[in-house]
Amino acid sequence: MTFQAASLPPVPAKKPIKRTHHGDTVVDNFDWLREKESQEVLDHLHAENAYADEILTPLHGLRDRIVAEVKSHTQETDSSVPYRDGDFWYISRTREGDNYPRFSRISVAHSPELPQLDAASDELLDGEEVFLDAQALAAGCEFFQIGGFTINEPANLLAYSVDTTGGEVFDLRIVDLSTGRVIDDAVKNVAYGLDFSVDGSKIVYAKNDAAWRQCEIWVHTVGADAATDRLIYRENDEKYTTYAAASRGGEALLIHAESHAGCEVFTVPLADPDTTPVSVAGRVADVEYSVEHAGDHYLVIHNRDHVGFSLARQELNVTGAAAQDTWVEIMAPQKGERIEAVDAFKGHAAVTMRAAGLPAIRVLPRALPESGSESGWHTGDAWDISHGGELDAVYLAHNRNWDSDTIRYTLESLLTPTTVAEVAATGGQPNILKVTEVPNFERSNYVEKRLWATAKDGTQVPISLMARADVQPDGTNPGFLYGYGSYEVPIDPSFNVLWLSLVDRGVVVAIAHVRGGGEMGREWYLDGKLANKKNSFSDFVDSAHFLTNEGWFDGDRIAAEGRSAGGLLMGAMVNLSPATFRAVLAGVPFVDALTTILDPTLPLTVGEWEEWGNPLESAEIYQYMKEYSPYENIKHEKYPAILATTSLNDIRVFYVEPAKWVARLREETTNYESGAALPERPIAFKCEMVAGHGGRSGRYARWEQRAEEYAFLLDQIGATELE
Repeated sequence: MTFQAASLPPVPAKKPIKRTHHGDTVVDNFDWLREKESQEVLDHLHAENAYADEILTPLHGLRDRIVAEVKSHTQETDSSVPYRDGDFWYISRTREGDNYPRFSRISVAHSPELPQLDAASDELLDGEEVFLDAQALAAGCEFFQIGGFTINEPANLLAYSVDTTGGEVFDLRIVDLSTGRVIDDAVKNVAYGLDFSVDGSKIVYAKNDAAWRQCEIWVHTVGADAATDRLIYRENDEKYTTYAAASRGGEALLIHAESHAGCEVFTVPLADPDTTPVSVAGRVADVEYSVEHAGDHYLVIHNRDHVGFSLARQELNVTGAAAQDTWVEIMAPQKGERIEAVDAFKGHAAVTMRAAGLPAIRVLPRALPESGSESGWHTGDAWDISHGGELDAVYLAHNRNWDSDTIRYTLESLLTPTTVAEVAATGGQPNILKVTEVPNFERSNYVEKRLWATAKDGTQVPISLMARADVQPDGTNPGFLYGYGSYEVPIDPSFNVLWLSLVDRGVVVAIAHVRGGGEMGREWYLDGKLANKKNSFSDFVDSAHFLTNEGWFDGDRIAAEGRSAGGLLMGAMVNLSPATFRAVLAGVPFVDALTTILDPTLPLTVGEWEEWGNPLESAEIYQYMKEYSPYENIKHEKYPAILATTSLNDIRVFYVEPAKWVARLREETTNYESGAALPERPIAFKCEMVAGHGGRSGRYARWEQRAEEYAFLLDQIGATELE
């Protein structure tokens, strides 16, 4: 890039703060940047944005071309496949030019069969009514997010929640659907999860504590003063968070209190949600479980007997910790499998699993007493939903009705656009309901592959790869490697229109499924957490080296991306091997991990001790985290070009982490030794002033933000032109 920045990067003042733990004293010059209300801090963030803009503005032509490419591959006016819930079919619609969707419904009485939509038309069907217009609600808002919504059909009421700051704290609104009027907006500052009582007279919602831990479940009477709301459950253990959801049949509210290593589930009748919650199966150390209401009994997923979890039955009249002794196993995992969840229906159950490194759905037939055959779950007749693709990922989707005899699911891969299908619970050929339209995309022009890298300890690390069909592994290709690797969260192959813009420029795109994620099951997660965390970072570097050695990547032209805990991956792996990558995108990066996990007053910290360890109590964990925390381990070497992005109102990873990290990167690395305002490998930091953990809201603003980030990477690896 020939452009030269006019200004040197901003240099924050050094205001040393000392901290001492386990006999180790650390001086932190930049922690004062967490003073969010300080004008000096805000001035520094604006200066960082100005410097980032000097670097990124010359790339806006490329950014705009990428946005245009995304539009060319997107049917901007589109609609979902209607799904049935109770007596209505529900639909979401987008319109060209709109950032946010409209949600509508049509009664089953008006349309007994699945309504047939012209996805490219924004005209409503006869009898279809819009009940929630997010585009209209977002008017005048710089940021807008709906936290969730629920409808009570008998009372004809809608409840939804809205956030306009990015801080993921929502205001509750209740609408009379017969008039469209908001009849109750008394409840403020709610968290995720909304459920009506059976008669619609009450709404159940969750709240966070001062540490942004979702830990309280409340009941509000529609139309009443919020001061009269009743707290029905509070989780006092700071390691646990809480969420509530109605059972599929609508008769019970299930309250899950979960930590990274434990769980307890409570039940409340939705006919009277003010009732004291009853523990379904108690709380036992190191036993994790989840509960699904299956009509006349519970289905329980638990890890008491198998590291990959198993599926068991529990009777409704047995409660408390003693209930765990009554669990009757229905299905155990096979080698390499992880049972994750179960959805129960009148005649079958759909078990969400991981198998062979991919998400899977296993269907268990259920015989009822009146069926004439032996009642219960028939595991011998279980079957898997599969389309046979090497990178196919299948997920359950909108199966809301208890007595349904079909299973709705989605299918996708790196090259398979999101496909909605339905299959009979007894098996057979699936009915493809919709394949997302991707204009100007010809799948045969591309290839996708599953590869396996060998980590330094001999572990085989899966890699998902996509490229143009004419690309050869000859060592000349620019490469892009994505990773995450925490919380047992998998990064499964999915269709990403933005990645087409990379591949169409000759870039080979790959996902390194490093340890710490959930791709290969629970053991994979355990091998990348606590005192095994460093495996995540070395797996990523080893995957990059493998792709280089196999000829897929040009070793001098590799870009990498990770976000949130994946940002920790980015920061740690560049310290581990600065020369491996040419450019790095670190989105909302968790790069000051040790400082954060040492402070239990910060949001989420206490609950994170079961993921990272508690460095306050353990000298060994303290030393281990200090050895990998990105902020602590920057080397005096040339680093990749780095773009760190964040949002001022992000509550999950505070903006201060990348702010501090970037300041130290410029100070410690050799990138800026020449004194140039814009070195060959610049280090830039951009902070959205009104946004959240996911960045800007609205699809067009998000496309522009992501296109700008990718323009930075493409410029650095010399892949700006379409091939």
